[in-house]
Amino acid sequence: MNYRHHFHAGNFADVMKHALLVRLMAGLQRKEKGFLLLDTHAGRGSYDLLAAAQGDTLARSPEYPDGIGRLWARPDAPAELADYLALVKDFDRERGNLAATPRFYPGSPWIARRRARPQDRLVLCELHPEEFELLDIALAREPRVSVQQRDGYGALRALLPPPEKRALVLIDPPFEAADEFARMTAAVGEGLARLPAGVFALWYPLTERARVDAFLAGLLDLKLPPTLALELTVAGERSALKMKGCGLVVLNPPWQFDREAGPLLAWLAEALAREPGGSSRCRWLVPE
Repeated sequence: MNYRHHFHAGNFADVMKHALLVRLMAGLQRKEKGFLLLDTHAGRGSYDLLAAAQGDTLARSPEYPDGIGRLWARPDAPAELADYLALVKDFDRERGNLAATPRFYPGSPWIARRRARPQDRLVLCELHPEEFELLDIALAREPRVSVQQRDGYGALRALLPPPEKRALVLIDPPFEAADEFARMTAAVGEGLARLPAGVFALWYPLTERARVDAFLAGLLDLKLPPTLALELTVAGERSALKMKGCGLVVLNPPWQFDREAGPLLAWLAEALAREPGGSSRCRWLVPE
């Protein structure tokens, strides 16, 4: 996968990940006490979808028309998606887009910033120099936001436990390295040792089922707290699509998060399916 996210921006995976991020933050915000949101692979923060056809080295087909583009004018989105869609549309309009289709899409840093309360704090990590520079320009002067050019996995060791004693850690790596699943597992193990009650959300692509199953089995070896596995596919196993879906593993999910995530994903599976066989799945790896 291309490290820089631009041509992926707003695709079905972003829709799933960001809609669930909004619900996770809402769940944590049921309590008045603030929390740390640590984004380990933050990217540049926001994306101009008109430039999404440019990859690092050659032209790409933008993916947002089959993601956020499909939802833009839908009048029947469920309540679980309402906050996410309103946030994305507000972000797009505030940046000057008056067209009937989306142009500006917020990455997880801006989504988190928009959803954060005054008592919540954000640490956004990005190692790639160009992406970090854009992220720094966009968000470094926002209140209670720290933008850091560093390896996000190492940030768990450095920043947990936080003074707030509460945290939501989003781990969404680019999956360029062959050992990415192993690095995620090791980071989660270290994070749990430092903050056992922390909420950890781990995004992964569904490209090879065997690799994902091995990843989930490796996580279970950590003696996990209550852990929920959520998956969305836009095509069946026989599809020629390289990435047929994606997943999010959530450790210590907020109360009733599964009751919100299940209907949300079921609706997205129908709305975003590209080929027969698209589906959603919500299951407990470790029950509450």
